[in-house]
Amino acid sequence: MNIQEDFNKFIKDSKRVLKVSRKPDGPEYLDLAKVSSIGVVIIGVIGFIIIILGSFIGL
Repeated sequence: MNIQEDFNKFIKDSKRVLKVSRKPDGPEYLDLAKVSSIGVVIIGVIGFIIIILGSFIGL
């Protein structure tokens, strides 16, 4: 495949994705925000635990 064919395939795939995508409604948006927030909190807690353990070990 050359660059022109790759570009045309990318444009075709992008149009297909935009056709099937939709704006989330209220409850769906809230669920997504909750899951994302929980993920951020979990990552933060893991980082905090690593920092605490590192300070106890003396790293």
